[in-house]
Amino acid sequence: MVQYAGGWLYDRMMAGWDVTVHVRELGDVRPLQILGATPLELEESLGSPDHGPMPQAIAVSTSMFETDVRVREGMLAALDDADYEVRLWGDRLPNELGRRCAPTQHRLSVAARAFKSRALAAVGTGFPIDAFESFCGAAHAKFPSTADLVSAM
Repeated sequence: MVQYAGGWLYDRMMAGWDVTVHVRELGDVRPLQILGATPLELEESLGSPDHGPMPQAIAVSTSMFETDVRVREGMLAALDDADYEVRLWGDRLPNELGRRCAPTQHRLSVAARAFKSRALAAVGTGFPIDAFESFCGAAHAKFPSTADLVSAM
């Protein structure tokens, strides 16, 4: 998550958003905390009768989309609802998303690149930090029209 969407999460947090990351297992949460995110365990979140406020943006790895039916059903429902900004990241886009998603990019702020670098160091990896993070996003959602998204050609 830090590698693919860490800068986007940090920029959202700096813009005043409450950023929550749902993970399969709570391990070392330090990298998420460096990015300003609140980590929660996915099973606990999905099992809770109170899911809290509805999100304005949802981002999911394609591997979690493919392996967890609850996540897949939730993302497909969100893709059909123009009230959410929807993003997926990963090496391969699932076939069932077809034309429901369009390539988008987020331009990382200088601060996001710095904090992403620190978070990656906390994970123990040293991937190069690009100026953009690439996603597949809902083509119809009202939120991706903001200036930080650039259509990927």
